[in-house]
Amino acid sequence: MNRTLTYTIKPENAALKIKYFLHRQGYSRQLLARLKKQPGSILVDGHPRYMNECLSSGEVLTVHIIEDQVSEKILPVNLPLNIIYEDEDIIVVNKSAGMPTHPSINNYDNSLANALAYYFQSQNESFVFRCTNRLDRDTSGVTVISKHLLSSGILFNMAVRHEIDREYLAIVKGYDVPDSGTIRAPLGRKPGSIIERTIDFENGEPAVTHYKVLKRENGHSLVSLHLETGRTHQIRIHMKYIGYPLIGDYLYNPDMSRIHRQALHSYKMSFKHPISGKQLTFTAPMPEDMGNIMTHTVPVPGISH
Repeated sequence: MNRTLTYTIKPENAALKIKYFLHRQGYSRQLLARLKKQPGSILVDGHPRYMNECLSSGEVLTVHIIEDQVSEKILPVNLPLNIIYEDEDIIVVNKSAGMPTHPSINNYDNSLANALAYYFQSQNESFVFRCTNRLDRDTSGVTVISKHLLSSGILFNMAVRHEIDREYLAIVKGYDVPDSGTIRAPLGRKPGSIIERTIDFENGEPAVTHYKVLKRENGHSLVSLHLETGRTHQIRIHMKYIGYPLIGDYLYNPDMSRIHRQALHSYKMSFKHPISGKQLTFTAPMPEDMGNIMTHTVPVPGISH
């Protein structure tokens, strides 16, 4: 994967060393170290420069990011791939339920990573799997993958700073869910399990979920959820904690009478583009298996970006 970026140096950045300027643009130490080792990766007005050299106002800094390595342990497999958006820096996918995000012992060749490896291989492009929001296997919806180290690092830092807005749709058991609320309950590993998480007020990590009921029907509630934190199984455990577990959740509420997976969908993500800074919003319609549970499917707006 090759990416070329250019920056015209403004007066306020004059006299900065190249490495400090790039650091301000979101370049990680790892990426800067890699660029140092690649001849011709840093040019100023078309001429090679060292990272310690200073910039002048009006100069044009060109950076060539060259990544020829691949995720060797990810087998390229021709699997269905629903691409919502793609450019030189990111690819946004509507992941289907039942598809793991990345390979594991029992899911070696059926993951989103396998599908993307095949997609990039078919275009003769190198591919390293860098996913911003790793959805559970049975959670469907919007997920964002970075195409190179720079976009990956910037999106990671945005997530840490809570600058990526995520909205989920879930169907929970219960008709009397309060109209809206905020759940603040720390999460930790469940003793004796390597998969399950639990509420842990002594040693758990902070976790905050905001929710709002959209619809009530047939003893169930359709809920919109916004995350301040992105802990493993956060929505699933938080909703169970307040007495309204997700239906179809084999770990925390194994009631498969209406659906055979947790009724959870990554509906919308909003964030600034890691390179251009343009505000982006992506949505994925609620899938049929969740919509069929309610008498009338809730309308969802089209994709915008």
